[in-house]
Amino acid sequence: MLDKIKSSSWKTSAASVVFFLTNLGTLVLNPLLDNDPTTNPQWNLFFAAAAGAWGLWQARDDDKTSEQVGAK
Repeated sequence: MLDKIKSSSWKTSAASVVFFLTNLGTLVLNPLLDNDPTTNPQWNLFFAAAAGAWGLWQARDDDKTSEQVGAK
């Protein structure tokens, strides 16, 4: 994973990791660990956010060409 972040599209890769971890904590871990049995993890929102994080992970930075990131 760190190799991807250190690659030429490090900005979108880092944003993807931050986005995923933030949503994991907010939507899943916080409801599980808040000692309130009436709160449940929001799995539907988490999986939607995870799909968005995957899209960011696959994207390339705006200032990079296809050749620079090995897409051609």
